[in-house]
Amino acid sequence: MQRILTNAGVIVREGVTPSLIGAPRGMKRALVIGSDALACVIASIIAIYLRLGYLPSPTRPLVFSITMSVVLCIAVFSLGHAYRTLFRYVSASTVRMLARNILIYVVPYAGIFTYYGIIGVPRTLGLLQPAILLLVILTERVLLAQLLQMMGSERVSSDRPRVLIYGSGSAGRQLLITLRQSQEMKVIGFVDDDITLSGQALDGLRVYRPTQLSQVIVQKQISDVLLAIPSATRKRRDEIIAHLRRFAVNVRTLPGMLDLVHGRVKVSDLHEVAIDDLLGRDRVAPDVTLLRRNVTGKMVLVTGAGGSIGSELCRQIIDNAPRTVLLLDHSEFALYAIHRELSELVAQDGLNIDIVPLLGSVADVRVMDHVFSTWKPQLVFHAAAYKHVPLVEQNVVEAVRNNVIGTLRLTQAALRHGTSHVVLISTDKAVRPTSVMGTTKRLAEQVLQALAVHQTHTCLSMVRFGNVLGSSGSVVPLFRAQAHTGGPVTITHREMTRYFMLIPEAAQLVIQAGAMASGGEVFLLDMGEPVKIIDLAYSVIALSGLTVRDEANPDGDIEIREVGLRPGEKLYEELLIENASKASDHPLIMKASEAFLPWEQLEPALMRLQEMIDQNDEAGLIAELQALVPEFVGRRPNNDVPHAA
Repeated sequence: MQRILTNAGVIVREGVTPSLIGAPRGMKRALVIGSDALACVIASIIAIYLRLGYLPSPTRPLVFSITMSVVLCIAVFSLGHAYRTLFRYVSASTVRMLARNILIYVVPYAGIFTYYGIIGVPRTLGLLQPAILLLVILTERVLLAQLLQMMGSERVSSDRPRVLIYGSGSAGRQLLITLRQSQEMKVIGFVDDDITLSGQALDGLRVYRPTQLSQVIVQKQISDVLLAIPSATRKRRDEIIAHLRRFAVNVRTLPGMLDLVHGRVKVSDLHEVAIDDLLGRDRVAPDVTLLRRNVTGKMVLVTGAGGSIGSELCRQIIDNAPRTVLLLDHSEFALYAIHRELSELVAQDGLNIDIVPLLGSVADVRVMDHVFSTWKPQLVFHAAAYKHVPLVEQNVVEAVRNNVIGTLRLTQAALRHGTSHVVLISTDKAVRPTSVMGTTKRLAEQVLQALAVHQTHTCLSMVRFGNVLGSSGSVVPLFRAQAHTGGPVTITHREMTRYFMLIPEAAQLVIQAGAMASGGEVFLLDMGEPVKIIDLAYSVIALSGLTVRDEANPDGDIEIREVGLRPGEKLYEELLIENASKASDHPLIMKASEAFLPWEQLEPALMRLQEMIDQNDEAGLIAELQALVPEFVGRRPNNDVPHAA
């Protein structure tokens, strides 16, 4: 494909017709050589007219000068590779190549007609004609490219999405290039906050003010607005997205600026605005010292390595040069997927890191002893847990086995084999839990708290945070799928709120918190402000170019339906039990000291839990959980509770 350079310095796609694409290379080259020969004739005629003030009758010297121009031009351009990239690019580098060839061309041409002189040919022609020739050839190439572009555009379906690009800077112009190359979308114009650009044209497209959007969207039948503002702050992006939500258009955004600079942006890279753009704050750069303190050169074990949090922890750990990463998971497919991904990453970057997949359950004493005795991990991130609240409510026995007994077995194995650090990944649902899941996680926290006091050679700590966007079971992809299939988008309660954080940021903070631990701490991640789930639903629908169907708008596209709280759910989540926390060395990590059962009381209770698991006594487990975690305000045990299979 070809591209041309406009006077604004923007590269534009040149359309190519099927006949030209299939033509022999020699025919294509002959076409351009003929065009350049014609350019030489035109440039010579213009130069003669400018020098004499009129067009004389053709004479043998003048015809000789034109013939010599054609011969020299084609010879120099051929030797200078001017025809090799004709059907690919005519960009700034191509212009420089043409100018260089003209400079070479001017030496023999001016030498003949200016230095030596030919009777009947003005001497100034030797200098004037090459300058004009450069302008004529550039004009000829641009016109040819535009002609081919129009010919190619006739083959493109007229029902392409009509889009506006928000941002007329370098990112917006690069996006325009990409869209014109693909012809998958028709760009109608730009939108820019700079009022001095309003009404001006950028590469033939008008620049509009944001206040003109409502009128332009209707008049121009705009279906999508493409955000090309990678340098904008989160606050400004939030303001723009909130403004665009009022219109029935899809809002899509670009990848990072680095991809734009390197020309790696494709139309497929345009994606819907991530809901996290509307949720939080600007991310705080991680403390590299904390990230590397316990990881670099170490043997690191990640349990639940195939899950959302576990897999991201593995990726972040790889970035900080461990000696070995042990991946433990009881799901064969999840373990296969993360092992393959990390192995490819290590091979691609040439890293000297061993990736070891370990299939097994943390609740299996023999598996834990084998892993710790064989590999002797120095750092453990315990992310293995059952976390889906409604499922855990229906599978109490397995939840207690995995979340509580599994944490106990892993921690005891770490203590027996001299592991330096163990970090438990916990959840805000452990605070005043209303669910079995939250209660089991709170009990898992107490296991580490009690054992941290009981011994000193292994540093045990916990990191507690809320929901992460993009995790398995996350509400955002569910809402998006429901909206794309015509709805309804279902919420449990209009007043429900949740804390949200991005998975990569959460994983980085977990690693940093673990590095700050001295033993027994409960670290809390600053999750920002809680978000109403119904607001997320509205955002997903609006940013998909759809409208909500309700009493105020009965002709809307998607209904939001309230279905009621599920078992174990609560309206609001908290991060603190005792409402007191202390600052740490990181602005987004706090520390809390919370009450727990001493090991002398907890150990026999855990043994009772193991006995009830062996007997599949779900009612007894619920009663014991209530006794061990008094904050648990969930369902009370009764004899009618069905046993998990």
